[in-house]
Amino acid sequence: MDLERIWDDLGGALDTHLFTLGNTSVSVASVGVFVATLVVFVLAATQSRRVTARWLDRRNLIDPGLRYALARAVQYVIVSLGAVIAFQFIGVDFTRLGLLLGFLSVGIGFGLQNVTSNFISGLILLIERPVTVGDRVTVGETEGDIVAINMRSTVVRSLQNVSIIVPNSALVTANVVNWSHSDPRIRLPIPVGVAYGSDIDVVLAALAEVGHEHPRVLNDPPPHVRLNGFGDSAWEMELLVWLNEPNEYRDIRSALNIAIVRKFRERGIEIPFPQRDLHLRSPLPLPLQQEPIPD
Repeated sequence: MDLERIWDDLGGALDTHLFTLGNTSVSVASVGVFVATLVVFVLAATQSRRVTARWLDRRNLIDPGLRYALARAVQYVIVSLGAVIAFQFIGVDFTRLGLLLGFLSVGIGFGLQNVTSNFISGLILLIERPVTVGDRVTVGETEGDIVAINMRSTVVRSLQNVSIIVPNSALVTANVVNWSHSDPRIRLPIPVGVAYGSDIDVVLAALAEVGHEHPRVLNDPPPHVRLNGFGDSAWEMELLVWLNEPNEYRDIRSALNIAIVRKFRERGIEIPFPQRDLHLRSPLPLPLQQEPIPD
């Protein structure tokens, strides 16, 4: 077997002309180098993101959401640099913006509008940070925690431990409830109905004690009790408490409701159920016409 001939044949195959891009002839070898360069930079970017995240986690100088955003930014910068270098091998000159914009317009024309919108929205989420990894959010009817912000979509893990894939553009353009944004404290209302015959001062004191006795309720601002209105069969009372654990508000609300039931039983306070009065009217007497008895 002639190795030199095989090498020449391989070199000739690699130099095979595929197409011309601008003034550059693109061959099999240049396409191979282009793909290999992209793969190397993508792998390097992924590894760099993990290393950066671990390095920031060990120092614990910034919040988890910002650490995630910085690690993602490092990954995107390395991938972008790799794309610029890789395209040089097939003759794409990024100084000629007309060619680049032409490629983008063709891609968008083929239905990449949503992909482009979601990618730009992902950058906005990482830079502006209206939501970050670890935040408790409500998107539409879904409530859960953000676990990842990717290039195209964001992963929200629901309270049922189901991963919901939300397009990034939806988080930028739609109304999103962020329970953890800027200030983690939230005010939790606990409504309860109380029978009209109760002692209002005892009711106010009992509800205030429930708020102060719970270990996960903040003392500053302190719990507050108010009478919101008069219902059909009860006073409409409300206990307002502040929490610094928005992710746990459902469990805390349940615990406070249980504590209210027990406290009311101790104090003899009644929680009434809806009552309705039913009035029965007697039937009206109907005039009876007596028919004559035939002979």
